[in-house]
Amino acid sequence: MSCRTNSMMDFCFFVLLALFFSSAATAADNINVVESETGFYYTIQKGDTLWDLSRQFNDSPWLWPELWEENDQISNPHWIFPGERIRLYKKSGTQATAIESVPSMPSPAPKAEAPYFLFSAINRVGFIRKPPVEPSGTLLDVEGKKTLISEGDIVYIRPSADASQNQLIPGSRHTVFRYMAPTDARNSTDTIGTQHYLLGIVEVTQKKPDLVTATVIKSFRTMRVDDLLMPYVQKSAKIELKPSTPGIEGQIVISEEHSTLTGDYVLAFIDKGRSDHIEVGQQYSIYRQQKLDSGAALPPVDLGAFMVLHTEATTSTVVITNASNNIRRGEHFRTPIR
Repeated sequence: MSCRTNSMMDFCFFVLLALFFSSAATAADNINVVESETGFYYTIQKGDTLWDLSRQFNDSPWLWPELWEENDQISNPHWIFPGERIRLYKKSGTQATAIESVPSMPSPAPKAEAPYFLFSAINRVGFIRKPPVEPSGTLLDVEGKKTLISEGDIVYIRPSADASQNQLIPGSRHTVFRYMAPTDARNSTDTIGTQHYLLGIVEVTQKKPDLVTATVIKSFRTMRVDDLLMPYVQKSAKIELKPSTPGIEGQIVISEEHSTLTGDYVLAFIDKGRSDHIEVGQQYSIYRQQKLDSGAALPPVDLGAFMVLHTEATTSTVVITNASNNIRRGEHFRTPIR
């Protein structure tokens, strides 16, 4: 069949165009699926083998079949190539992960990519801060008089009285958030700080003296009128693993959603921060130590581990990467014992 006439040529052109965009969309979907997988990763370097990587990250070369099984994109375990990304699994029944091997790793080759933790939801990670962030504006109304605001909605913003004139300008992006008390304890906001619960991202489209118009471009959670705004800061989902600070002892304050902490990838807040030398990319062990009626302490019980995602002066936001037991607010954590 040939496209001799103009109408047939137009038909063929649109068919080819549709196929092109369909293929591009499929490729993009595949990329999004890969990048949305949370976990520990390593980029293959020249000379690497699954045998060596298993010994490096899991303390035993004989566990290489599990490493291969975790990465079904590798068709032949004897052929891995520089630049490929592999997922590092956690040994069953333990809290061992890639970070525990980092301090004893040899110095990386120049420009070699270090192991990292991929957390695609990094831009929705909230924090506890004292004093709280001063908002740059407030959601005043939404087009259509909706009760709940979501992605794609047009919203109207009232700038804060002390907001900079250069903050809410067309093209700028802002994070929508809500203040929350981190615990239900009396005076907790005076002693710990205020939780900043992130809801979504808006982009300013028009600015008038007393009113700003914006579009909701990302919705993490449901937004409402009277929610607040602060300048949006893009964060990298790729978190380079770092050695834990020696001698750290602390407590988990509460989960971000004020719910149970049991289960992998639950977000929580801890009572240590930058002033305690806590850094993004560090991992710490969660444990519980009970006492007998006599006052004697029982041996500590390991409950899991977490990765630091965000730090403030005296608090940090973490994600539970391994929960081998029930974890509650107030549980203790410490530097992993090597």
